[in-house]
Amino acid sequence: MATRVIGAASLTRDLGRWRHDEPGAPAADSAKRPTRPAYVALAESIRLLIHDGRAPLGVALPSERDLATTLAVSRTTVTSAYTLLREHGYLISRQGSRSTVALPPTVVHDGTKPARSILAMMAQPEVATVDLTYAAMSAPPQMTEAYSYALQGLPTYLGTHGMDPVGVLLLREALARRFTDRGVPTAPDQILITLGAQHGLRLLLNVLTTPAERVLIEHPSYPNAIEAIRDVGARPVPVPMRPDGWDMDGIRSAARQTAASVAYLIPDFNNPTGLLMSADERAELAAIARETRMTVIVDESMVDLNLTEGESMPPAASFARGSEIVTIGSASKSFWGGLRVGWVRANQNLIAKLLGTRSTVDLGTPVMDQLATVHLLQHENEILTTRKEQLRSRRATLLDALAEDLPDWRVSPGAGGMSLWAQLPAPVSTALAATAPNHGVLLAAGPRFGVQGAFERFIRLPFTHEEPELRLAVKSIAATYAALTPHAADPLAPLAPLY
Repeated sequence: MATRVIGAASLTRDLGRWRHDEPGAPAADSAKRPTRPAYVALAESIRLLIHDGRAPLGVALPSERDLATTLAVSRTTVTSAYTLLREHGYLISRQGSRSTVALPPTVVHDGTKPARSILAMMAQPEVATVDLTYAAMSAPPQMTEAYSYALQGLPTYLGTHGMDPVGVLLLREALARRFTDRGVPTAPDQILITLGAQHGLRLLLNVLTTPAERVLIEHPSYPNAIEAIRDVGARPVPVPMRPDGWDMDGIRSAARQTAASVAYLIPDFNNPTGLLMSADERAELAAIARETRMTVIVDESMVDLNLTEGESMPPAASFARGSEIVTIGSASKSFWGGLRVGWVRANQNLIAKLLGTRSTVDLGTPVMDQLATVHLLQHENEILTTRKEQLRSRRATLLDALAEDLPDWRVSPGAGGMSLWAQLPAPVSTALAATAPNHGVLLAAGPRFGVQGAFERFIRLPFTHEEPELRLAVKSIAATYAALTPHAADPLAPLAPLY
């Protein structure tokens, strides 16, 4: 298969004002950085894109001629920049082929998250530990009532064997009505109840992919989804997100160049950025899926957590004309992580295939949990109103604490979800997460949310804890960051000059 290529126009757009001495460049940038040759400035800007995951590993850069023309610089400038990147291990060139993006062997880039028990053992026992490796809230008060309702309805099912791989009809009917009310006409036999959205994704990957097949993902993305793609033997193909959202041209180009048959996206409050895909982008996504014959798995786990005053977007599935979009959802983010109930919405043929695969994995979702979910859906307006108010308040607390204790970190709150995606001045995310337990906080490093070393300058910060814990967590993170490198505030300090 041909190597995927970043277009010169796309790379130029991502580079922005890479020459800090050019007219119109921010004065602050010019003051901070010494004057450098143009090829060095270009090389360092491309290197930052690599560390931030916006120039994915293995992807080919534009030809020297194309990039020079688009940037309006001499070809010698681009040639020298590529040479510098190659000498430092950021590009790999082979005879007769384009230069592809890489990371030097000296860069730690696996982003593996240690087991939580190990992280907890690393924390100093006298320091209160705040665990920010997960984004989930405690159960609402209505949870006890939901299980009481489930217990009352349980006798109806005790006369059966209790193993129903498709799911309790009562819950499938409730979810079908919910989809229909949102503008996606749905019948109960188009719903499969699963053990959470992750379980639904795994079933879909088993049916829709084969070993070594490409699966497009937005970049950054949910780490457990990336691991699920790898576990079935498929290859995640990252399409970098832009600061303001999705790169639809990039998705279309990647789909065509890689011939990916499946994509996995979180258009409703992407995890970890909290960004929301517009209605026009959803329509374009469905069109891309049709054009390329690609099935898009849309994860709606965060769909209920809109933290803006604006209305929620129409479901991505509402723009589908056939089976090009499959939806997975979950009760864990809306209600409680301990409620392991999720669902898949698809056509009946795919549901039948999923049932055939499921029998080799498990025999169904617990009846009690399904009945409890029915009750929670009946009272979702009351529950979600309170939870969104809590999340808005906690997000504001986290933003205030970051502004006070880590003012050089860049944080742009998304439209919803449960976390902030913070950009660090230095690519030290893995080191920060490794040493943070010593200061009383557990973190998930940025590379966990990408592939092959991306996002060393980013870290996810959930705002699901109580306000005092969030303030304590930020104090701990600030202490860790200060101890990690006294020059971390200087964006050029951690990267050895490319002279």
